Amino acid sequence: MSDHPPAGPPPFVRALSGYGERIAVITADGRIGYAELAARVEALAARLGPQRRLVLLAGANRVDELVAYLAALAGGHPLLLTPGDAGTATAELIRAYDPDVLIRRVDGKLVVTERHAGTRHDLHPELALLLSTSGSTGSPKLVRLSATNLQANAESIAAYLDIRDTDRAATTLPLHYCYGLSVVNSHLLRGAALVLTGRSVTDPEFWELFRSARGTSLAGVPYTFDLLDRVGFDRMRLPHLRHLTQAGGRLDPERVTRYAALGRRQGWRLFVMYGQTEATARMAYLPPELATRRPEAIGVPVPGGSFRLRPLPGHPAPDTGELVYTGPNVMLGYAEEPADLALGRTVTELHTGDVARRGADGLYEIVGRTAGFVKIFGLRVDPRRVEEQLRRAGVEAYCVGTDRELVVAATGGHRPEQVRRLAARAAGLPARTVRAHLLPELPRLANGKPDLAAVRALAPPAPADHTPTGTDLAPAGTDTAALCRLYADLLDRPEVHPDQSFVDLGGDSLSYVTASVRLAELLGDLPTDWPTRPIRELARPTAAPPGRRRTLETTVALRTLAIVAIVGSHIPVFTVKGGAHLLLAVAGFHFARFQLTAAPRRQRVRAALRATGRLVLPSVAWIAVAGALTGDYTLTNVLLLNSVLGPHDGATQWHFWFLEALVYLLLAATALIAVPAVDRLDRRHPFGLPLALAGLGLVTRYDLPGLAAYGPVPDALTVGWLFPLGWAAARAAGTRQRLLVTAVAAGTVPGLFGQPYREAFVVAGFALLAWVPRLPGTPLVNRVAGALAASSLLIYLTHWQVLPVVGPWSGWLALAVSLAVGVAATGAVRRATRRASWAWAGRAARRASRAWAGPASWAALRRSVRAADGQRTRDNPDLEPLRRRPRAPVQLVRLRRGEAHPDLATAGDPHER
Repeated sequence: MSDHPPAGPPPFVRALSGYGERIAVITADGRIGYAELAARVEALAARLGPQRRLVLLAGANRVDELVAYLAALAGGHPLLLTPGDAGTATAELIRAYDPDVLIRRVDGKLVVTERHAGTRHDLHPELALLLSTSGSTGSPKLVRLSATNLQANAESIAAYLDIRDTDRAATTLPLHYCYGLSVVNSHLLRGAALVLTGRSVTDPEFWELFRSARGTSLAGVPYTFDLLDRVGFDRMRLPHLRHLTQAGGRLDPERVTRYAALGRRQGWRLFVMYGQTEATARMAYLPPELATRRPEAIGVPVPGGSFRLRPLPGHPAPDTGELVYTGPNVMLGYAEEPADLALGRTVTELHTGDVARRGADGLYEIVGRTAGFVKIFGLRVDPRRVEEQLRRAGVEAYCVGTDRELVVAATGGHRPEQVRRLAARAAGLPARTVRAHLLPELPRLANGKPDLAAVRALAPPAPADHTPTGTDLAPAGTDTAALCRLYADLLDRPEVHPDQSFVDLGGDSLSYVTASVRLAELLGDLPTDWPTRPIRELARPTAAPPGRRRTLETTVALRTLAIVAIVGSHIPVFTVKGGAHLLLAVAGFHFARFQLTAAPRRQRVRAALRATGRLVLPSVAWIAVAGALTGDYTLTNVLLLNSVLGPHDGATQWHFWFLEALVYLLLAATALIAVPAVDRLDRRHPFGLPLALAGLGLVTRYDLPGLAAYGPVPDALTVGWLFPLGWAAARAAGTRQRLLVTAVAAGTVPGLFGQPYREAFVVAGFALLAWVPRLPGTPLVNRVAGALAASSLLIYLTHWQVLPVVGPWSGWLALAVSLAVGVAATGAVRRATRRASWAWAGRAARRASRAWAGPASWAALRRSVRAADGQRTRDNPDLEPLRRRPRAPVQLVRLRRGEAHPDLATAGDPHER
């Protein structure tokens, strides 16, 4: 039992009631004022009793947990804060520290359990809070923080962020994470409000709450910014947002620059920050006005703190060394056992373990690590400690970490899934962030030391800027693995992670067709934004129950209807014209959906060029072969230049006018977004830009310059406005914008053909694009429509050669054969492309892996792979990932050349036939 007099709670906790009826907490269920919050805190503090006791709280972003956190501080009870959803980690800490009181949820209700009448611990009077050491959740090693630490850090953050009592901050990070906790403390200090939620930023409900609460502040780790890109954050209207803060790992400088520029345009500021749990959260911040000039820097010390650089061997420069921090927010010290709770201050300055450089402008930049720690989820993990824990469990292993996962190479009679779970438990990480490989022997260097480079080579290169975070720890639904396999099959990707989306994996409009049909079969109705949603979020619902209504995405239905109408009208067995013109609108719709993502400008341009190439190459190849065999086509047809260079009076030269027009429009749109100013304009006005381009296209649609007087006008000019209008339909948000798109289509299409039914067909298609994301369907209809839509390019190309052969026998037979030949040709092309790409990937992977891991480590890995292949691959399916591993480093070749990582490629294929 402790005889130490308590030091008292942090002043910001004592001051809660002083803010009276000001709003303190906003949730989806209502609002709580400071007076009510203070009363609830006081009541729970009284229940905990006057004697200081060690309290363990399983934290969560809920009102009851927030009250429990503040009540423990108010009563002077040292609080051990753990994740509310990590039962194993909490159990380990209960066993190690024997807390006097437990506060955690039981059957959905927060329950206070008194394990001891008094306390069994000697508790130092300054001890206020115990947190896991930046990622070692479940480890007995804890950070000891005082009330002074909490108050000082809250004050410094509130000062440099200029937090006001009118601010309202969303809890985008967990309460048990020091970063998330600092958001709570710094805003309560200033009498501001918390928008308390446990929802992800990918949930529409999160943004509904944030907007209705007039949220002013968002906090995120690097992976949060991945999610913001996915949900189109740059296009959101958040008029009350004042600042966006980032910490928990390095954010790519390009992304820092992009978000800082976005903030300047939209009226909010980006704060890049640096910290550790040992400093109660924050040690440095980058002033927003310097973000675009020095995006690689962590900035300057927080108010009240200071840095020095400790010289290190190998870093003789006076401006480089280990970063050492001093300030009132530096922890008291570590605790590794209950006896350490009686200790006072054992640390006066914090050796961060990071190697830093101080620039001439006074800004600090992290350039390396002094030890083998890695950050996963934005949290620190010690791979050597994980190896020790695995050894105790009878598993010999080597561990390395990347920014997104822990890679484990193990040997012994264990299955990879067992090793994965054991390693995840030892590291305090979700199992989905651990990759385990079973090897015949562990790779070693010539001197017998672990060959960690060979272990690291087992991991696929990480997607740029991809740093998973612990903010979304909910278990996936039962279909996660099945969906990952489906995505891998559809997109020819050997590695698919549940946190990746269709767009992340390079999905395009052709694979989109098949994917949407197959996903609808598994899950029923799909959300309209499913291409940008992580697989994990799609998998949370269980498979579609029997009898559930099936739907077909409108763009798939329109592509199918159009290609059938085109071929049928060319035979003709019926006359439904306008299909090609409608497909120009669908092409624009998909251009916005798959090319104009939140990716950087260069990646957008590369994706658009790749999409255009996938349209041009098969078209040129087929027209060349068909022209050589039949004599129907000239060189200008082959080069897709007939509408420009002629001849314009031949019987067959017009066959490919649609392809030519689409290629020209795609190239023009790509050239536009390649201009930095236009790229910025698109991000700032995602609906206004294509609408303005459509208006510009109407100049040539109505031939205001009188171009027809000088000869034939290329079709890309006469019908070109349809493409940006389809682009605008994809960007239309809300009733007014959809009405505007529909009205423009209804007002400009009539008169184009002089055929009312044809024009009505195109206008109706626009209306469906703008207003109806899905149409009723059945499994059979969906499958047929998916096959035809995905094969539309080759159906369009080949039907010209099918019609003369089959048409004289039967028009309907010619239609059926044309469709069948196109579908078969598409399948053959895909198989040939897949074989060619994997053959190239295998050769490049072997070269890249040697260059990456080095000759010695590659040799060790190669010996292991050969042994695995020769001894156990055939009868042990767990070794299959090892056999495939050489494929992955091919992605490293692209990275070393400075190309975009495939996992960030937003390649789309918007051509519609």
